Amino acid sequence: MAQDLAFLDGTAQAELVRKGEITPLELVDAAIARIEHVNPRLNAVTIPLFEKARAQARRTDLPHGPFRGVPFLLKDLVCASAGDPLHNGMRLLKELGFTAPYDTYLATKFRQAGFIFLGKTNTPELGLNATTEPEAYGPSRNPWDVRYSTGGSSGGSAAAVAAGLVPIAHANDGGGSIRIPASACGLVGLKPSRGRVSLGPDFGDAWHGLAIEGVVTRSVRDTAAVLDAISGMMPGDPYAAPPQRRPFSQEVGAPPGQLRIGFMRRAPAGRVPLHGDCIAAVESAAQLLSSLGHRVEESHPPALDEQAYSEHFSDVVASHTVQTFELLAQSIGRPLTRDDVELWTWTVAERGRRLSAGQYLGAIHWLQVWTRRVVQWWTDGFDLLLTPTLAAPPPPLGTLVADPRNPGEGWNRLLDLIQFTPAYNITGQPAISLPLHWNAAGLPIGIQLVAAFGREDLLLQVAAQLEQARPWHDRRPPVHA
Repeated sequence: MAQDLAFLDGTAQAELVRKGEITPLELVDAAIARIEHVNPRLNAVTIPLFEKARAQARRTDLPHGPFRGVPFLLKDLVCASAGDPLHNGMRLLKELGFTAPYDTYLATKFRQAGFIFLGKTNTPELGLNATTEPEAYGPSRNPWDVRYSTGGSSGGSAAAVAAGLVPIAHANDGGGSIRIPASACGLVGLKPSRGRVSLGPDFGDAWHGLAIEGVVTRSVRDTAAVLDAISGMMPGDPYAAPPQRRPFSQEVGAPPGQLRIGFMRRAPAGRVPLHGDCIAAVESAAQLLSSLGHRVEESHPPALDEQAYSEHFSDVVASHTVQTFELLAQSIGRPLTRDDVELWTWTVAERGRRLSAGQYLGAIHWLQVWTRRVVQWWTDGFDLLLTPTLAAPPPPLGTLVADPRNPGEGWNRLLDLIQFTPAYNITGQPAISLPLHWNAAGLPIGIQLVAAFGREDLLLQVAAQLEQARPWHDRRPPVHA
């Protein structure tokens, strides 16, 4: 039974609880046993909260949400849970033993859904990299091949779900950090539309609207059900996504009709060419979509070939890193020094310090106008865009770690790998990574679908259609529970 539980999705586990076939405590104990057995090989869970989880599972007033009693992991970044460590991947906060004084709105919604928090997952320092190799906790390892990266910044969460430690884990995405690890670890990773999930009470928005909260899962129905549980405007939010027509869960299995889908099998102009495995993944997905009755053609928004957006995106991230330093300085009572953070983090902040207020606002203005050029492609008659999630397979560990001889060069390597994800953080559109392809080495190669703003419903309909046509549920990585 314990082994069977490992790869049941969250919806199925919750159904067992509702039917009285298993208790929340039994689910939690089984998940803890899996973590204790497998996590030493993966380093996905860095802050265990096992006894607190058991106490929560024993409570008679556990919320009767859609995931009542289901084991869950929080990413150790932004989403705070009262009384628990919150280190944001930082050695400094780990050494200071920093804990969160209250639940964020998102943590509260996770609890109301019935999830039980078993611990926190590994993340790069401040979520600033597409690999999960922080100095504070060491690298997370990909369960498909432990020599390779899990992606980032939600790499610990993705490794844990892929290996069957829990069915669902929290993730967030400021430039691809849900979709990148979903691709690298063979999972479903949906970045919702801007404003769909509240970042309160600590933030109105994060990275000037680039960042959004979500989860990584093994099934489309889990992704939809969690989105139902966490979406919705909260008091004081600066904006909200358009309201959905009906619960997102009802989109799973709903026919999308015949859609017009464009696809990209080349890199945007000026970028490093795509790896052959990623081209093969997109071509295979395009053929599958065509076989399902959709009109598929090679087309993409011309504005994606304007490479200036990468520089402006980088300026926004760097500027907000400086602001994060200032917030941390207020918390610890002194300015941060070079010794407090990793070389990569310091390099990003140094870039931000060189920018004036006018240059920062100029970057925002450019990106907002560029967004109008991008989304015109959907307005002109396309329903979805198909791309690879990443431009290459998961890289070996160490590939994206800053080189002391030339730390700035790491940013270029990063942008070459993630060239298909940050655009939709900029535009605010929903995008999903799906595990439809594995290469000859056995590594997952995700494909990305992008819809118009507010159209998660369409993404979930098509994702469920693809999941049924080419199921991935029976795939198991070499390292699993």
